Amino acid sequence: MHRLFILLLGVSLCALLVSGGATAQNVDGRWAIGVLGGGNIWVNDLSQTKIGLGGLFSIRYGISPVFSIGLMGGYEVLKSSQDPPLPGLSYPYLHVDAYPVALQGYFRFYPNSALSPYFRFGGGMMFYTRKTAGGAPAPDDRQHTAYIIPFGLGIEAFTSSNFAIDFDLGATNFTDALDLRENGSPDGSLSAKVGFHWFPGRSDADDDDNDGLTNGQERRLGTNPLNPDTDGDGLSDGDEVRKYHTNPLRADTDGDGLTDGEEVLKYHTDPTKYDTDGDGLSDGDEVLKYHTDPLKPDTDGDGLTDGDEVLRYHTDPLKVDTDGDGLSDRDEVKVYHTDPLNPDTDGDGLMDGEEVMKYHTDPLKADTDGGGLIDGAEIIRGTNPLDPTDDVLKDAIILERGKAVVLQGIKFLSGSATLTRDSENMLERAYAALLTSSDLKVEVAGYTDNVGSRISNEQLSQRRADAVRSWLIAKGIPGSRLTTKGYGLRDPVASNATSDGRAQNRRIEFHVK
Repeated sequence: MHRLFILLLGVSLCALLVSGGATAQNVDGRWAIGVLGGGNIWVNDLSQTKIGLGGLFSIRYGISPVFSIGLMGGYEVLKSSQDPPLPGLSYPYLHVDAYPVALQGYFRFYPNSALSPYFRFGGGMMFYTRKTAGGAPAPDDRQHTAYIIPFGLGIEAFTSSNFAIDFDLGATNFTDALDLRENGSPDGSLSAKVGFHWFPGRSDADDDDNDGLTNGQERRLGTNPLNPDTDGDGLSDGDEVRKYHTNPLRADTDGDGLTDGEEVLKYHTDPTKYDTDGDGLSDGDEVLKYHTDPLKPDTDGDGLTDGDEVLRYHTDPLKVDTDGDGLSDRDEVKVYHTDPLNPDTDGDGLMDGEEVMKYHTDPLKADTDGGGLIDGAEIIRGTNPLDPTDDVLKDAIILERGKAVVLQGIKFLSGSATLTRDSENMLERAYAALLTSSDLKVEVAGYTDNVGSRISNEQLSQRRADAVRSWLIAKGIPGSRLTTKGYGLRDPVASNATSDGRAQNRRIEFHVK
């Protein structure tokens, strides 16, 4: 018999694996229809027991999560024999066709569990007929009745909300007269059966989608009891309601542009707060638009909140120093009141950071000492931008609107537009003049002597004017202030008949506009 039990247990477990696993279930308020089949052993007064087969049909109703009551009926074949024969015993083999019917109560040890052990106990009647070897009646072919007391232990494995595999070990006590030998001790049978129970319909106490909410709770909330994540946000309805307090009907509870699941599982922000770190930007904008940290109000650590940088100052919340002038955005805004988007707020040719940290000039004044020469020009000339008495120099280039200035000392390699090294001094002076007169625009005009053709000289003079413009732009003069023109051999300032005169004619001029 123990081999039969092991076989039936193996069949039950295999069926459970094939079914795809177990799911928690509540039987309270639900009907169950079951079919079980297996073997039995008739325990009686004969010497040899045999295995008989049988099947049971049951219907029951859940009174509570712990207790169910139901009716069970079926067909069992009981077999036994006697060897050696006994005096007065007219048969060596006995076969009983039994039809038990009983009312039983089922007690569950772990309600609402996917694997639910139970104990059953009840009482009823059994209708039976006896036969000996060859099918002869023993002792007659009449149908008899007997009272029975069935009980047993089993386990149900729920594979879905409507289906459970059942493994049952049972025992039934019945009359001592069933084997035609009465000695005062009760007879009975032991059985091992496997089958299934079907739970039609649904109950409000069930959790059909296994999301942690009962069907009744989901119905009241308006969520889908067959979908564990009604709004598709990556969080189960149960976790949304009980753990995170989000709305299971809205994928984005706080309307910040991130789903509740993304906030909880990916970004660790608060799905009930539009702006988790309180910096003035929504979590969605921080993650998707500005790439800032939604958990830090000041992502770059410059002393300004991400919201202030984006919405108020238009600085980069990922850069401590947006304009790269050597001052943090916060210091520019709060301490020095300079423009965090302009590295040279006063346009004096010095970066704000240099003025504050290196030269100690005022980054809001182009001419800190008020001497008439802007700070950048003074630094280039080597004068003190904090002393107004040294602003006027003998070699200063003065730019006046409508006038031309010859930049004597700007030289090029012969026949090319390559500036010579000794041109640097005049170029620096020209640069300082442009810084000092930041409101003026100039045309950089190139001239040549009369050696060569007119066309080639115009082309050479244009390239030389372009070279000077490029040098000044590289130093920081805006290109919008500078235009160029190659005049070639036109407008000589000296005679081309001598080498000295030709040298004077090869020149660069500023035409001030």
